[in-house]
Amino acid sequence: MGTETKAMSSSRKRQISRRTLLRGTGVALGLPWLEAMGASSNTGRTTAWPVRMAALYMPNGAYPQSWTPKEAGRNYKLTPSLEPIAGIRQQVTVLSNLWNEQAKDGDGHYVKESSILTCARIKKTQGADLRNGVSFDQVAANSTGHLTPLPSLELGVTPVAVGNDAVVGYTRVYGSHISWTAPTTPLARELNPKAVYERLFRAANGIGRARARLNSLLLDQVLNDAKRLRGELGTEDRVRLDEYLSSMRSIEERVVRSARPGRNLWKPLVPLDPQQAPPERPTSHLEHVRLMLDMVAVAIQTDTTRIASFMFGNAVSNVSFRFLEGVTSGHHEVSHHGENKDKLAEYKIINRWHVEQYAYLLKRLADMREGESSVLDNSMILFASALADGQKHDPHKLPVLLGGRGGGRVDTGQHLVYPEDHPLADLYVSMLKAFGAPVDRFADSTGPLRGLLHA
Repeated sequence: MGTETKAMSSSRKRQISRRTLLRGTGVALGLPWLEAMGASSNTGRTTAWPVRMAALYMPNGAYPQSWTPKEAGRNYKLTPSLEPIAGIRQQVTVLSNLWNEQAKDGDGHYVKESSILTCARIKKTQGADLRNGVSFDQVAANSTGHLTPLPSLELGVTPVAVGNDAVVGYTRVYGSHISWTAPTTPLARELNPKAVYERLFRAANGIGRARARLNSLLLDQVLNDAKRLRGELGTEDRVRLDEYLSSMRSIEERVVRSARPGRNLWKPLVPLDPQQAPPERPTSHLEHVRLMLDMVAVAIQTDTTRIASFMFGNAVSNVSFRFLEGVTSGHHEVSHHGENKDKLAEYKIINRWHVEQYAYLLKRLADMREGESSVLDNSMILFASALADGQKHDPHKLPVLLGGRGGGRVDTGQHLVYPEDHPLADLYVSMLKAFGAPVDRFADSTGPLRGLLHA
């Protein structure tokens, strides 16, 4: 053994596994990252940490003139809508001229919104016979879901819309989901921050150990009310409700299966304290959104899941943003601005607010250290809307941002401009490749996006 090797050997402390647990009465907690667990390589490409993905969806589009930078490359100037990412722009890629061709037909929002992650043509129906595609996040979940207690986590802040939009001829259920595990099956979203945290804690500690501390399964809490509601619904709505409850139950059953002894050796990367659960009823829209973004951060930091999606609102969301200075109207209302300068001003403020929340999540992940890297370094966080200009219901030139380096695979800090009407699905092929679930094609893709991934 040479002198240099001896010096390294004598100064290096004993390494321990990043899966090491602190054991106590009835509970086992994972440790946060310690130097003794090893580090990433100095090339920026991590070697020990899982890659995560999350998709954040903003309803009602964005005004192109205040969104899209004029310059391509690394020295682009941030537009008013993108200024909130200034402090973290080196971790963000701005993508221009992507579109979802399968959403070009059909009036209104539902065709665009429901296929934002599937890039599939949805079936026009006002009934329960839904037809979409499998969303790319679920393609990723199918490749890694066996490695974590929750294959994926779907979150929102607005309940599922019921009934039909007679103006455009679509069931409103389409506008309430972006994650689809099968062409006929949208995934249920969690809306309660406290319930999300408790689910993460159950998953991290095993259902048997956690049940004594926490409430019963989420679906059990609402099942009686669901049965009452079912008796008041028509035939098609009963089918819809049954499918929805079935998808919720499937999530809970996956948690139970993952907690059975001997099923797997998964342990959380960092501990979850049941006393830190957020409130059940947020006091404002801002607090609700922030809490759900916190849940995304906790979920992927602990490796309870590697896939998450979050909807800021359903399709045609008319959430009031009167809490923002300069806004007096609902979101959907001002998105139909008609080039009216007052409505446009409000629309731009709301666009910017959503980017601020996106930047909030990215900064949280950047502050979560993993060796010489961060959780953000090891993640890909998508932010997108299914429309460019809400006034036109335009599926061209979609507003799309990608945060995080994907374990060193994504070349960040640039504005990539593609030929007009470039397939959005190419972005998903690129992300799946960086995630470690490569596919030859996804929907109408032509291949990975040029310039997004390191060679």
